[in-house]
Amino acid sequence: MTPETVLARQAAALDRRRPWESLWQDCYDHVLSGTPGSGGPALYDATAADAAEQLASSLMAELTPPWSRWFGLAPSRALAEGPDALAAAEALEAAAETLQGHLDRSNFALEMHQALLDVVVAGTGVLLVEEAPPGEASALRFTAVPLREAVLEEGQGGRLDTVFRAVSLDAAAIAARYPGAPLPPALTAAGDGPARAYRVVEAVWPERTGSGFLAVLDLDGAALPLAAGRFLDSPFIAFRWMKAPGESYGRGPVMKALPDIRTANKVVELVLKNASIAATGIWQAEDDGVLNPATVRLVPGAIIPKAPGSSGLTPLAAPGNFDVSQLVLDDLRARIRSALLADRLTAPRGAQMTATEVLERSAETARLLGATYGRLQAELLTPLVARCLSILRRRGEVPPLLLDGREVRLTYQSPLARVQGRADAANTLLFLQAAAQLGPQAVAQLDIPAATRHLARVLAAPAGILNPVEE
Repeated sequence: MTPETVLARQAAALDRRRPWESLWQDCYDHVLSGTPGSGGPALYDATAADAAEQLASSLMAELTPPWSRWFGLAPSRALAEGPDALAAAEALEAAAETLQGHLDRSNFALEMHQALLDVVVAGTGVLLVEEAPPGEASALRFTAVPLREAVLEEGQGGRLDTVFRAVSLDAAAIAARYPGAPLPPALTAAGDGPARAYRVVEAVWPERTGSGFLAVLDLDGAALPLAAGRFLDSPFIAFRWMKAPGESYGRGPVMKALPDIRTANKVVELVLKNASIAATGIWQAEDDGVLNPATVRLVPGAIIPKAPGSSGLTPLAAPGNFDVSQLVLDDLRARIRSALLADRLTAPRGAQMTATEVLERSAETARLLGATYGRLQAELLTPLVARCLSILRRRGEVPPLLLDGREVRLTYQSPLARVQGRADAANTLLFLQAAAQLGPQAVAQLDIPAATRHLARVLAAPAGILNPVEE
């Protein structure tokens, strides 16, 4: 892909994205209240903002909990049953521990929450995974890319594998980000005024054996290449909450609840206006030349003069009662919290639940998030681990690993992933109990070591706690 092609494809993809921008801005204006310079509507109800932040935090705790192992590396079945199974399991466990240490020391927890907040509000999030300069505590550096900078294209596999990121950088920032890039003299000339910002477009597209990369400087219409290369795994990880057929960008829960969010905001505004009228009242007075309404102050202890025989200052009755607004508002807030899963991902306050109720609640949450979790696993978690392992392999901190399922398989140990594992383990234990009740002949048909290995696999137990398979 040439520099001119990058700018042309980015402009064409930007034109296709424009119909989404007004909807995204509306969602951000009604959820992220108080955004500087947004110029959005005045907000009077914070139910959606609170529920969206809770959903993003809950997703992070359920998918990628900080300071906790939410993934694992396990040998494939053929390798696990071979003579070198114990050594392979120990090597993979060491690689997983190394990756977990780098994630804990990096800014992963900070940027991941911002990317998840984007996917909750706008339906699409973009996370940039880069290699940190030598000398830093972690080899990984993460950046939550705002949607206003990223333009995405969906590939043949249905994934957002072509990413164009447009950023504004001055000459110093360009030289720092792309060291060794041939910069024109007009760009490097120092001036006395403020530094000029230049438009830089970074493009990543899929190739047969990796992803191509090209950074282009848009200098007054001229396309100047700054850096080119190739990645084994794409540094841009674009993921979606859900999508409709024929659309490239995702749809988030805030989009679904946006009509209720708007209505609740308007109802609270009207309630506040009605409350101000009820508190201060609307008054009328006779124009008798004695009473000047402009000088009247409605404060305790005030004496208001009036002409003899006149009614003076009298209150005007309110046209109606607005008490029904509370019923409407309660219903709207309940629907908003239900759409943003605020009543599912958090435990009810003051509720004393048994262990069975906790498991049933977790299973119901897994059913509600089944499609979303499957998409996030395919578009976010798997590419994220693959990209991080690629960086660590480049540094020489982990051995070459091929996450293809034939050599090494990726296991998920997050709280949400363990729900299905517990269900599978419960079914296996139920079968073993039923077989034990059938008598010795049924028990003789069971392979207890194989059942133990199966339970360890579905419950994501460390492979090192099992004895190696004997020949």
